[in-house]
Amino acid sequence: MSTQQPASAYFLEDNKDPIEKHTLSIVVDNEPGVLARVIGLFSGRGYNIESLTVSETEHEAHVSRITIVTSGTAEVLVQIKAQLERMVPVHSVADLTVTGEAIERELALIKVAGEGEHRMEALRLADAFRARVVDVTQNSFVFEITGKSRKVEQFISLMQPIGLTEVVRTGVTAISRGPEALKV
Repeated sequence: MSTQQPASAYFLEDNKDPIEKHTLSIVVDNEPGVLARVIGLFSGRGYNIESLTVSETEHEAHVSRITIVTSGTAEVLVQIKAQLERMVPVHSVADLTVTGEAIERELALIKVAGEGEHRMEALRLADAFRARVVDVTQNSFVFEITGKSRKVEQFISLMQPIGLTEVVRTGVTAISRGPEALKV
């Protein structure tokens, strides 16, 4: 009698492709409901959005740019892009992670409470990270920091032991390098 397990799908190894994080830039009509339709595509298929920013970019043309940071396997990311491109209010979709090095920035406002030596340490760290003081009270600061998400996250983690009380982040905004632009 054999002690081997029977050939069953339960015993097969999962052959999972690696999860990748990508930044998508989407030019859409600036109309009511367009953002909800784009977001609905993600939620309806179970895709996660890690960051989302949107704003009108060309007033006369009535178009907005949506920047979405999402993650998935290479196959899922190709699907997301293809499905976005088929939507009627979408003019163009660019995967800035694939098209080359994009310039990505994020803005955060960070409130830190503290007195005495904690205040001095918070100011020293802010100076090292080029964060600006935008509000000061007797026992707190509000710092403004811009840069790559990694830089913002490092600053936040260093402020936690000092007295971090609140964080507000814009999410990633990105643009491709070079003279090319997304088509409207």
